[in-house]
Amino acid sequence: MTGPADTDPTGTDPTGLAAGRGAGHVLAELRALQAHDLPTHGGRTLAYVYDSGLADADALGREALAMYSSSNGLDPTAFPSLLQMENDLVAEAAALLDAPPGAVGSVTSGGTESILLAVLAAREGAPGVEAPSMVLPSSAHAAFLKAGHLLGVRPTVVDVDPTTLRADPAAMRAAVDASTVLVVASAPSYAHGVLDPVADVAAVAAERGVRCHVDACIGGWVLPHLEVPEAWTFAVDGVTSVSVDLHKYAYTPKGVSLLVHRDAALRRGHFFASARWPGYTMLNSTVQSTKSGGPLAAAWAVTRHIGREGYARLAREARAATVDLTRAVRDVEGLRVVAEPDSTLLALATDGSCDVFTLADEMLARGWFVQPQMTFGALPPTLHLTLSAATAPSVPEFVTAVKEAVAAARASGPVPVDPGLAGMLASLDPAALDEAGFARLLAAAGLAGPDGELTLPQRMAPVNALLDVCPPPLREALLLGVLDRLSRPTAR
Repeated sequence: MTGPADTDPTGTDPTGLAAGRGAGHVLAELRALQAHDLPTHGGRTLAYVYDSGLADADALGREALAMYSSSNGLDPTAFPSLLQMENDLVAEAAALLDAPPGAVGSVTSGGTESILLAVLAAREGAPGVEAPSMVLPSSAHAAFLKAGHLLGVRPTVVDVDPTTLRADPAAMRAAVDASTVLVVASAPSYAHGVLDPVADVAAVAAERGVRCHVDACIGGWVLPHLEVPEAWTFAVDGVTSVSVDLHKYAYTPKGVSLLVHRDAALRRGHFFASARWPGYTMLNSTVQSTKSGGPLAAAWAVTRHIGREGYARLAREARAATVDLTRAVRDVEGLRVVAEPDSTLLALATDGSCDVFTLADEMLARGWFVQPQMTFGALPPTLHLTLSAATAPSVPEFVTAVKEAVAAARASGPVPVDPGLAGMLASLDPAALDEAGFARLLAAAGLAGPDGELTLPQRMAPVNALLDVCPPPLREALLLGVLDRLSRPTAR
């Protein structure tokens, strides 16, 4: 079928939506668009998505999502079912996290919002601190830096132990001062999959009378079912809040997370109310006002369906896959495990005979998505793997693909970056970049087509290698510019 966008000579209907489309046509368009995306099921996408492998749980989640897609979590008195489901989920999380009686929580849209609210509550809970700061290990999720940027809470970033890659409590203690309102630990860290010494970090916070947040966004629904080397829940004195994402290892549809506080007084700082306008009195527990009840209802349905015993089994499967894969890659020449994984996340580095960026391309060519991570300080670039329960049966196939990919990457060698270009990049001031300068950067990065338009290549290794030698501020500026150009409407 020819759409209006193809036949409208005036250009007044560039999207082709004026006349509407039949449902079948629209669904066909959706399927065609989705064909270019990474697969969300099957365990082959080892970042961004989480797959239980349970078709019935997935179907239930989709049905609940649709049932509540029009419900609005803005007013709990208008939709009391959403309030009941939220309280039920918080109660289940509190039990998993060893929370004491009186613990409370809020459902958010994802881990970043949970972290942002934890920082906000800490800031509001210390009104006497004029220039608040937070102390966090360098391995803490970048969402804390985003929260600090948005909320005016200065991040004091402390290096992790160079051997274990875990937070260094002594260094964090030295960094705490009169401006500190929050101390942070990860359970586990996203980049390397290791559990911080939460008890020692929380003790630092308790000594100074400040809050301690445990970012368990990725581990909070799986670690309770595993044997782990460190205590990390509310059972640890000094832990005041914990974040845990349900759309990760609770395997619920995106996006839903929980922020749990030890008591109601600690949560109060991220509540908001305003009667200072002529409409309804605005009352929010999170950043959002209007929020679809769909993700909440889906999470409630899926967690009830799978149950604690089901989650324990899924956690053991994902953990066993991680352990098996860790053992297997140690026998692959050219690869090494960066840190012994404490949970279901694994970071890999190469021996220099090849690079992780080429390796990621080779894995994608074989049907597996693994996530490249850039150089950070003294740490080399790595590959990040998040293993779900659905990945477990395919570990032997994954190992075969890794061996083939490493052999191919070693044969081609590391991607070279022109030294002159690297030197030029190191000298650039990101704040001084104008449109013309940015266009030249795109061309140098291999991201510009013949007409100067943004073009993403099929193989990203040369681009990633160039980004890897960029100083972090320049890398940020370059990628923000790419995002800006990707996010511009075009006629279809």
